[in-house]
Amino acid sequence: MSRPSGPDRGPSTTEILGALAPLDLPEPSPLVLRGRRFDAAAPAVMAIVNRTPDSFFSGNRHADLASAKAALADAVERGADLVDVGGVRAGQEGEVVDADEEIRRVVPFLEWARAAHPDVILSLDTWRAEVALAAAGTVDLVNDTWAGHDRDLVHVAARIGAGYVISHTGGLPPRTDPVDVSYGDDPLDVVRDVVRTLAEGARAAERAGIPKERILVDPTLDFGKTTAHSLEVLRHTADVVALGYPVLQAMSRKDFVGETLDLPAEERLEGSLAATAVAAWLGATVFRAHDVRATRRVVDMVATIRGDRPPRLALRGTVRRAEGEPA
Repeated sequence: MSRPSGPDRGPSTTEILGALAPLDLPEPSPLVLRGRRFDAAAPAVMAIVNRTPDSFFSGNRHADLASAKAALADAVERGADLVDVGGVRAGQEGEVVDADEEIRRVVPFLEWARAAHPDVILSLDTWRAEVALAAAGTVDLVNDTWAGHDRDLVHVAARIGAGYVISHTGGLPPRTDPVDVSYGDDPLDVVRDVVRTLAEGARAAERAGIPKERILVDPTLDFGKTTAHSLEVLRHTADVVALGYPVLQAMSRKDFVGETLDLPAEERLEGSLAATAVAAWLGATVFRAHDVRATRRVVDMVATIRGDRPPRLALRGTVRRAEGEPA
């Protein structure tokens, strides 16, 4: 068979071999919390414990204290590095929860968690400064999922010695679901807004006194975004990594996964893991997840494929197996 010619002809083998070079992958900045370092070789899984009766995912409703304690212990056993504790549903559905009720839901549980699991990194999911202040002495990270709505929150995080998560919500106030959201005609406009907002927030956190290695930036998929926006931002995770701060991706069972596959929250595991693998390949460091063990295995596998983490075993083809020993 003759070799194709003209515009449909692909590169020759010689051209392919001549172009081979080491992969040029995004290099994530490290996160350091409670004396532990997370980076490309050691990505972090952030488990979720929602002290709420109305979380969007029914598998993570732990209003009952015994259920919450069991969920935290299970997450740690399955490989979680951080545990993110929240007391209010993120979206506008569900009951109204004031600051006093939020404190009642999360602070005693965090105090128990710190005593029962002293080595676990504890994160508080809140947008309220008074809730973070009430949790002083128990939390290592304040996960501000509403982009500095309470301007005192970053200063409280600095004061109590916690790390801080910078998020992007498109300017929406807490518990607001996106409606008719637009960032411009260019699909990259949402990416530009995310990068600009996260850069400004991270610099403000440094000015507040939080060390750079304790600042996480989170593109916050779904918050203030359509499904198309979230997918575009996910594709551009490397551009968020380029800001020079560790990147948190919180994608687990979210609506952009559900709408992409037309599936309810209970059936979004595989889609969430696919999104996780892409974000890990592009340099994200921390992964907020409902499904800890599966996420742990995915991010470790991606870290090894990237060349950042050695395999736990590398025996295949290097040792002679005994006769009858299974491969």
